[in-house]
Amino acid sequence: MTRLRQMMLDELERRNYSQATRKTYLFGVEHFARHFHRSPDRLGLDHIRDYQTHLFRVCKLKANSVAVRLAALRFLFVAVLKRRWTVVETPYPKRPCSLPTVLTQDEVARLIDAALTPLHRVILMLLYATGLRRAELTRLKVTDIDSERMVIHVLGGKGRKDRDVMLSPKLLDELRQYWRGLTHKPRTWLFPGGRWHGRTEQPMSDKVVWYACHEATKRAGIDKHVHPHTLRHSFATHLLEAGVDLRTIQLLLGHSDLKATTVYLHLSHRHLQATASPLDALPIAGNQTA
Repeated sequence: MTRLRQMMLDELERRNYSQATRKTYLFGVEHFARHFHRSPDRLGLDHIRDYQTHLFRVCKLKANSVAVRLAALRFLFVAVLKRRWTVVETPYPKRPCSLPTVLTQDEVARLIDAALTPLHRVILMLLYATGLRRAELTRLKVTDIDSERMVIHVLGGKGRKDRDVMLSPKLLDELRQYWRGLTHKPRTWLFPGGRWHGRTEQPMSDKVVWYACHEATKRAGIDKHVHPHTLRHSFATHLLEAGVDLRTIQLLLGHSDLKATTVYLHLSHRHLQATASPLDALPIAGNQTA
């Protein structure tokens, strides 16, 4: 490990950045250095601008991915190298404002029924029943399932925030079946890692969650692009359609800003149907056919 990499890692740890962010930032800086075959502390803003163009033009990365790479470089230059950085000189790319994909309740049922294994089934049910992020799901501990209060404790979620979500009776039954099927009962992690999920002292990789969604989507014959976050979006949208208020959904999702939750108003069928088009109020005659 180079001295600069160690300095950056130390700074990330001092600021208590998540493990995922540390890994992403270190990779971004490493890729930047490899591109110019030079140590990043010998590079400047002109190199960053050329690199940003390269990411779009050659690597074909999307705006969100490029923004993350720039955030990593900004952290290096400002927090570690103590250099000047202005957004005017190195602007972040404009990100498209697209609506997320949402499944119907029938599609969710088909997806769960098409799960490849019992483990995949309980993963899909948990994602939809709670709206958890995939990293939050893999880091669940056995003690986080509170069957007395019928809640699941999400500890250290995104932004290092704790929250509680509901524990569905159907999900509890499924979790109990999953638990009975484990050969080695884990002491810590609800979903242990390892090839046969027998490494009980390490959590399961989030790649398993991606794979569960991918395989179930193919087996269910669903044409939409489905990933773990799709079930989180579906969870929020279906709650809104059932009459749950936005503030409650915000708390369940762990959003810091209500603005992030309002996107589901654009996806809720109930809200769209409740809003009449102004065309219907016009006093125009019906179409007259000969």
